[in-house]
Amino acid sequence: MAKTSLHLIEALRNTAKKLQQNQDYQWGHMGSCNCGHLAQEITRLSKSEIHSRAMNKYGDWNEQLNDYCPTSGLLMDDLITQMIDFGLDTDDLKHLEKLSDTKILKRLPQADRYLQHNRKQDVIIYINAWADLLEDELLKKIKLPKTEHAMV
Repeated sequence: MAKTSLHLIEALRNTAKKLQQNQDYQWGHMGSCNCGHLAQEITRLSKSEIHSRAMNKYGDWNEQLNDYCPTSGLLMDDLITQMIDFGLDTDDLKHLEKLSDTKILKRLPQADRYLQHNRKQDVIIYINAWADLLEDELLKKIKLPKTEHAMV
């Protein structure tokens, strides 16, 4: 699971917000799909730049993640490295592309857990639930100092 951080939570929330406001979603396009939208937010590359990098390798996000090599010198592998350096792992990205992480899905009401991986509104629900999960994990780590209250 992703490394919990404020910057990752913010990137997820920004991605969901931009998806909500933008009609540009296409699951079959490497720069406009589930991972593509998060990659845009993290790397600041355009959908076209992401897609172009992806076309230098074979396959969709899942296949490219399976073949990921951080030292290949391929631009798509460099992009994936940026996302990993941001706090994600390859499993997070595979799950995002298929909306399949059970920890995230369990946060949703039972009737809403059967998300379609290529439906924009389901992607938004998943990403927001993921951000909520990471936020809860972050809050659990915060320890407030105990203070003594003076009696008045």
